[in-house]
Amino acid sequence: MSDLILNKPPEKICIIRLSAIGDTCHALAVVRRIQDSQPAAKITWIIGKTEASLMADIPDIEFIIFDKSKGRLAYKDIRLQLDNRLFDVALCMHASMRANFLCRIINAPIRLGFDRRRAKDFQWLFTNRRIAAAGGEHALEAMMSFASAIGVKPQAIRWDIPLSADVREFAADYKSPNKPLVVISPCSSNRSRNFRNWSIERYMATIQHLRNKGCRVVLTGGRSALEIEYATALSANGAADNLVGKTSLKQLAALIDAADLVICPDSGPAHMATAFSTPVLGLYATSNPDRTGPFVSRELTVNRYPDAVRRYLGKAVQQLRWGQRVRHPDAMGLITIDDVIGKIDTFFDLESTTGNNS
Repeated sequence: MSDLILNKPPEKICIIRLSAIGDTCHALAVVRRIQDSQPAAKITWIIGKTEASLMADIPDIEFIIFDKSKGRLAYKDIRLQLDNRLFDVALCMHASMRANFLCRIINAPIRLGFDRRRAKDFQWLFTNRRIAAAGGEHALEAMMSFASAIGVKPQAIRWDIPLSADVREFAADYKSPNKPLVVISPCSSNRSRNFRNWSIERYMATIQHLRNKGCRVVLTGGRSALEIEYATALSANGAADNLVGKTSLKQLAALIDAADLVICPDSGPAHMATAFSTPVLGLYATSNPDRTGPFVSRELTVNRYPDAVRRYLGKAVQQLRWGQRVRHPDAMGLITIDDVIGKIDTFFDLESTTGNNS
């Protein structure tokens, strides 16, 4: 069941990837590869409401929005929109119970899911084919296996997320001639035992270093109490422009596109930046950047994950299951200010050498 063989390229493809922002960015790269290899294919994508605000204006993909806030009615909405429609294949790229129930709604002879080991929440009960088993893959590479399984050949990765003139003008207001723009998204999503955030004090020191280098720093993020707490402290005395909780996803995307550098922990903006070819300085200690880090800017990643695994789990990375997190509140403290400043200096030294610094 790991190798899918089709007699001809599928003409109608339904994709399930509801969330989160980073994973939908990975899924878009898969869709683009399918389109480049099989331009006649018509693609329908079932996506979450929040993520749709970033993706749904892409003109050559049909998006059907799953609004989880509606509860069971959300499934009824999907049934109505898919009524009497037949697809050649469903690519079930989201293994969660919420997404699994959607698999059975799709009328397709082939419902392709993850291999048994990676099929979370019993996804294997809801699909009838599986991608090839693999280990040690980045999350984007794992998703690309869905494209490979339907006959798509490897080729250059692209995203091409459209940005309107309005959001580009919004971002342009934060660009200054000969003054690099650095976007910092300091907080990851607010989940139980999700210890991915670096300390306010160390971000403060990092912002001061960036200002000393002549950078303009813009803070971004959501509306949670923690993010507002970070933003208030980090923007004190005009140290940074505070846009936390004040942008749409499209405006955030435009800022990231306009930025010279993005600094963030394991979170959606890291993958948005990758999609817009903006370098990312990723801060990783509780999760493995080889699996969830920025796909392109790996040389800029601060990787203290092996140290955290050794200190808090008493093991080596090779002894863990792939992607296992270190759920300890002190793990991100292993990332030092010098670690981050060193990466910043390396980045700007390289930009100065190559003449790309704005």
